[in-house]
Amino acid sequence: MAEAHQAVGFQFTVTPDGIDLHLSREVLKHIYLSGVTSWTKRAIRFKNGILTGVYPASPSSLLFVVIAIMSTIYARIDPSLGMIDTIKRTMSVSGYMTVQTQTVLSAILFSTGLWLSLILMLRYILKALLSYHAWIFESHGQISFCTKLWLSLVKMFSGRRPLLYSFQTSLPRLPVPSVDDTITRYLESVRPLLDDEQYNQMEVVANDFKKDQAPKLQKYLILKSWWTTNYVSDWWEEYIYLRGRSPIMVNSNFYSMDLLYVTPTHRQAARAGNVVHAMLQYRRKLERGEHAPLRALGVVPMCSYQMERMFNTTRIPGIETDFVQHLSDRKHLVVYHKGRFFKVWLYYGGGHLWPSELETQFQRILDDTTEPQPGELKLAALTAGNRVPWARARLKYFSQGVNKASLEAIETSAFFLSLDDEVHGYDPDKLRSLDLYAKSLLHGKCYDRWFDKSFTLIAYKNGKLGLNAEHSWADAPIIGHMWEFPVCIKDGPPSKGHPANLTQLWEALESTRYVLATDCFHLGYTEEGHCKGDINKGLPPPTKLQWDIPLECQEVIEESYMVAKDKGEFCLTYEASMTRMFREGRTETVRSCTSESTAFVRAMEDKNTASAQKLDLFRKAADKHQNMYRLAMTGSGIDRHLFCLYIMSKYLSIDSPFLKQVLSEPWRLSTSQTPQQQLNMVDIKKFPRYVGAGGGFGPVADDGYGVSYIIIGENLITFHISSKFSSPETDSYRFGQNIRQAMLDIRALFDQIDKKEEM
Repeated sequence: MAEAHQAVGFQFTVTPDGIDLHLSREVLKHIYLSGVTSWTKRAIRFKNGILTGVYPASPSSLLFVVIAIMSTIYARIDPSLGMIDTIKRTMSVSGYMTVQTQTVLSAILFSTGLWLSLILMLRYILKALLSYHAWIFESHGQISFCTKLWLSLVKMFSGRRPLLYSFQTSLPRLPVPSVDDTITRYLESVRPLLDDEQYNQMEVVANDFKKDQAPKLQKYLILKSWWTTNYVSDWWEEYIYLRGRSPIMVNSNFYSMDLLYVTPTHRQAARAGNVVHAMLQYRRKLERGEHAPLRALGVVPMCSYQMERMFNTTRIPGIETDFVQHLSDRKHLVVYHKGRFFKVWLYYGGGHLWPSELETQFQRILDDTTEPQPGELKLAALTAGNRVPWARARLKYFSQGVNKASLEAIETSAFFLSLDDEVHGYDPDKLRSLDLYAKSLLHGKCYDRWFDKSFTLIAYKNGKLGLNAEHSWADAPIIGHMWEFPVCIKDGPPSKGHPANLTQLWEALESTRYVLATDCFHLGYTEEGHCKGDINKGLPPPTKLQWDIPLECQEVIEESYMVAKDKGEFCLTYEASMTRMFREGRTETVRSCTSESTAFVRAMEDKNTASAQKLDLFRKAADKHQNMYRLAMTGSGIDRHLFCLYIMSKYLSIDSPFLKQVLSEPWRLSTSQTPQQQLNMVDIKKFPRYVGAGGGFGPVADDGYGVSYIIIGENLITFHISSKFSSPETDSYRFGQNIRQAMLDIRALFDQIDKKEEM
């Protein structure tokens, strides 16, 4: 076999004349190229680490400071106020160090200290500026003079060309809200849900907690906020995600869709080849820290720490708690197709495989007709069921032999790819085509996604794509950044043959240097729909993973599969607000059922209420919701504070009826807005087909709904609604129709007012 021959770096034979040594030039070439790539990557990471470490200054500024200090010394001016002389006196005079050398060395040491002090001062000033949040409470389109001045100062102290992690040390810490504010806002949030007697009881319990137990818990929580980078995030990851023992499929994992109306090619292997190559390009910049940080208003930086674990990451099951395993620079991918697992190398000759080479590898898998090994077909169902049986099975059946090696290949892969044998996507001629598409992305067949991987890329037979992402390592906007900003477009316009509108779209994007979550603008495809580029016929084929799964393990797999199909477990979840303006911030809950919103709903149901009054109540409800969202974003939310107080009470063995009741409240309606990454890059009026549909997640409560929505411009909103078939009280289609009618009613309300004003 040619592949086996090339895999041998050298051969030798013993002859009467001695040892005859034969070296493989091809293998030595690849070894050399791999070494060059590895050392180049290390050098770039080292350089970028220095740039990030001294930001907002630059390494060259040290030379400027040294030259400035040396110049003052020769001009007989001492800017150090005697510190240079003090440093010089501490140095021992020896035969190889003259007085002049001592003076120069002392000046360099002082200059370096002064330079580092200036960096710390700039960071402190920037951190103080970023702690100002009044701008977020100003009305849309109305910027006060103070905010304009503040924006100018932030720009001035932010430096030039920041890297992904340049702002991390300058981000403020998430503040701990006061107990009084949290209790007040909590009582306000539950008032519409309780009658007078229930509310009075809750008020008594809350006030007792505020007076007796809260002060002690709050002191310890403030101490934690001083000691840790973020007082919420570590506990949130551990107790909400990793300690959950129920299935993560549907209950925790979420999904993202492809573009709605555009499919660049209907060849499954080709589409996967282009997109996997795009992801590798994105990963290369991510590992080097070269992506630009996301900034609100183009000025205020968001925390980037969650992006570190996007690739090469797996949630490992445990008996009591899971843990997140993150590795560096994995060079392979694991692909699932029709019950078989294949290992595909992503590098050859020191560089990424080209899209055409990846297409070849994926097509080889699609053409493979071998049958799954016993127990292999539904193996991934272990990641879809309860966590404890999966953890025990992993220890018992996957800790040695071929099973260990194959599982290790999956868990250490860059990410997971599923080549589905189904057709999905938006089809205007088929009823509920998007429903089936969303269901497939959320859970598939319950055994054709590896739900523990940071994300699974799903490629359908018709060329449509999607993602299923594990939730503990990061929140949805993080994976959305990669999904909509892949580095698949090289500098330069689209190749010849693209339609005129694509060329116009490229020109619209070129000024911002951002790219869309599609591979068609530069990588492109041939007229037959294949990836462009030559094919390396010497590539070793994908390796089929081997398994030796005993019957008792197959029974465990089947049990996990049945749990994932027929049962739903309670699981706490998240809400829409983000707190990434603070270091290591993740999410906060917005309790959107307010007295203002319920008053508006009652008015809409009352035919005797005038339209003007309904509109006034609508605006009050909207203003209230916006204010609550802004409070959550600026560290004054309710639920994360109460959650941390509850965890602290457990550590201190303090029994709190109030906290127990708060933390046991089910979220029957869990909503989240998907950020629209493309809005500032593409004029959707000119290019309406190049829009994505966002993504969604499963319901939190067995009898509840999970609703994700994405607002695209002024004329398009997409909703993702999920519920469980096991509940007779829920119906996603019915709920969607109710949302649609409610929005039509609100639009009609505005239309009536507009007509009256015209008259």
